[in-house]
Amino acid sequence: MNANLLNVVFGLALLGPTGRVSAQHEHHQGHTQPARQEQKQKTTADTVRPVDHSMHQGMDHSTMNHGAMGDQQHSMSMSHLYSRNLPMNRNASGTAWMPDQTPMYMNMRHSNKGWMYMLHYSVFIRHTNQNFNNPGKRGRATQFDAPNWFMGMAQRNVGQRGLFSVKLMMSLDPLTVSPDGYPLVFQSGETYQGRRLVDRQHQHDLFSEVSIGYSHAFSPNTDAFIYVGFPGEPALGPPAFMHRISSFNNPDSPLGHHWQDATHITYGVATAGFRYKIAKVEVSSFTGREPNEQRLGFDRPRFDSYSYRLSVNPSPTLALQFSQGFIKSPEPLEPDENVTRTTASLLHSKSLGGANRYVTSALVWGMNASHDHSDNSYLAETSLQLDRVALYGRFENITKSPQELSLVEDQVGGQHHLTINNLTLGMNYRLVQYANTDLVLGAQLTGSMPEKALEPLYGKTPLSGQIYLRITPSAMPMLSGGRRMSSPRSM
Repeated sequence: MNANLLNVVFGLALLGPTGRVSAQHEHHQGHTQPARQEQKQKTTADTVRPVDHSMHQGMDHSTMNHGAMGDQQHSMSMSHLYSRNLPMNRNASGTAWMPDQTPMYMNMRHSNKGWMYMLHYSVFIRHTNQNFNNPGKRGRATQFDAPNWFMGMAQRNVGQRGLFSVKLMMSLDPLTVSPDGYPLVFQSGETYQGRRLVDRQHQHDLFSEVSIGYSHAFSPNTDAFIYVGFPGEPALGPPAFMHRISSFNNPDSPLGHHWQDATHITYGVATAGFRYKIAKVEVSSFTGREPNEQRLGFDRPRFDSYSYRLSVNPSPTLALQFSQGFIKSPEPLEPDENVTRTTASLLHSKSLGGANRYVTSALVWGMNASHDHSDNSYLAETSLQLDRVALYGRFENITKSPQELSLVEDQVGGQHHLTINNLTLGMNYRLVQYANTDLVLGAQLTGSMPEKALEPLYGKTPLSGQIYLRITPSAMPMLSGGRRMSSPRSM
């Protein structure tokens, strides 16, 4: 193992509550740099971005972490993982973009070797009760479990224009969630013991992303990058639901997950992208087959599928994308069936002043088309964070075939398409904030409005609820006035 890789592993291992560094702290480091370094940044011909003193304005000083300032005098500000000229707030799953005003729940550490590390995680300890008003009907189930994920990231500048990054994402679902996943009425996708999973959300793999990336800045407005993952996420769909801040408070996967962002764990991905100003275009080659039920290992890479994505961030509060993937044999039960997946999304995030006051929303459309049918899914979700209290909701409209729900058409009156509407409303409250970690108590209620043909099987208006404790890092301080959290620049 070479020295650089050792630095990455050691830095990620050390990340913890004491490693958190606020963005405001980074701002103050600009004043402590020797004058000759600042002058060099202004005059060097190869500098991609000069020091931006305008970033000193509009800062929320009430949330500063002054205690961490003393031993971080020489650290660098953190940029986006795949661009030295974009803010780190735009980071999402894979190479997708979030709005620049997206809050970030993470710990951060800077090393004196030039590496910068971030750690994100989310653990829900919860009890879920599905279709509780229809005893004896399909989807009726209860379970105590703990869906979770952990992501470590590291990056360092390479020369005057390069940026190298590493990501490792893991989930302990194989240990904390049932082998066939957790109960979720009307959910479908993937298999267990040779049978289609229905009314359950599958586990996520122990290794959900192991990736590296390199980007090169040609100018402040122009970047090119490459990204390779095993597993990883191709350029297809919006940011995966667990990484969207609008979905941050909801423990459940969307019912449209396999129509919108199911390729977030793909065993074999290679992506190339190019950014010009507010727009980015990407192309990917990846493995089309969904991960198998052996969640602790690695699947065989195939690189038999392709996708492209166009992303545009027209303002600090918005992120839009359109993408299309040509997926070969995604489901093992239909090995001869290929799927064309088309998605579009609009993400919105706006600070209301302070790290814990914001509103964030998402509109997502996804369509799966095969040789004999196509099904659409629509999602709208929003979350309002007001200091310790969060109010959130999610509405979905999705069309599924009888086969997708392990039914035959005779069971549903000969219908070829079944429409399901789902509305979730929830609320949570931060009980404790200690050592840059939040403990949050929450509850939510979901009402399902299925096609009438499904009522004899599921009952009328299935209701599902859950209570949970959520553990995450605390939110990093944000800048007021709609400014970026960090001021990335070339070194």
